[in-house]
Amino acid sequence: MKAVRIHEFGGPEVLRYEDIPDHKPRKDQLLVRVRACALNHLDLWVRKGLPGVTLPHILGSDVAGEVVEVGEYVTGFKSGQRVLLAPMHFCNRCAKCVAGLQNQCPEFSVLGNRVDGGNCELIAVPAVNVIPIPDSLDFVQAASVPLVFLTAWHMLTGRASIRPGQTVLVLGASSGVGIAAIQIAKLFRATVISTAGNQSKLEKARALGADYLIDHYQQKISEEVRKITNKQGVDIVIEHVGPATWDESVKSLKPAGTLVTCGATTGPSVGIDLRFVYSRQLSLLGSYMGTMSELYEVLGHVFAGRVKPVVDKVFPLQEIRAAHEYMEHSQMFGKIVLAV
Repeated sequence: MKAVRIHEFGGPEVLRYEDIPDHKPRKDQLLVRVRACALNHLDLWVRKGLPGVTLPHILGSDVAGEVVEVGEYVTGFKSGQRVLLAPMHFCNRCAKCVAGLQNQCPEFSVLGNRVDGGNCELIAVPAVNVIPIPDSLDFVQAASVPLVFLTAWHMLTGRASIRPGQTVLVLGASSGVGIAAIQIAKLFRATVISTAGNQSKLEKARALGADYLIDHYQQKISEEVRKITNKQGVDIVIEHVGPATWDESVKSLKPAGTLVTCGATTGPSVGIDLRFVYSRQLSLLGSYMGTMSELYEVLGHVFAGRVKPVVDKVFPLQEIRAAHEYMEHSQMFGKIVLAV
């Protein structure tokens, strides 16, 4: 089969489109023909070099395709069935997995990080990771959903415990997590303030449901938030940018507000004034992916059309270098998807 692998870490030039042996499923797995695989910033970080990655390695976390082979021990699936994959690896037998807390499993990893991902024609995966999709969702749309919608759902419901009517600040409206978070917050009838870097992206955020918009290159986020909220601040900040926005995110919180972060796009280190945190009784929470139960919950909303993926651009798999370069320039609004 054809696959894209990295044999060394580096820039887009290390991505090799090549022939490798077909994956063979175990008796408890399914073999899925990949039709689409969406990019995430994780692909860039793994390509550049992350600990625990064994080379050669296949990137790609968000996969949609068709079942081509069903393992002997697997029931409930048939050849030709349209599916997407839960974008994570877990043991499915430890105490955390049995309790439904898969993202706390000692073996937990995102698909395409420490385990091979979906930048290939065929992938063998455990049946527990395979989820049928409705005909209303094409493969490109389906591949644009799992990682970012699961992440945003876990951030807002599992970690920040969003309640109807709260005010939520969503950083980076054009990102996959930002797009998902705006729509999920509106499901809870929240007032949504969102940021983006130009007028075109801001208008697209408004179309998704954002009530107020901030140009983070032209305006100071916390000052605008104070104006919008009549100096009250927001209940929840959805943060995934890191040092470039961290201080503004913290300052935007109301007393007893919650900042929840799932990433560090601009770097891993931030400063923090503990006096400000404890005197205002702020909650600063980490969030990593989510559970299988949460994935099914948010997919229910996607399948019903209440929230929708946004696709920016589609590249053929063999043009993956161009797709990575396009993502690194950060001009997209929505997901970049590889068609296989």
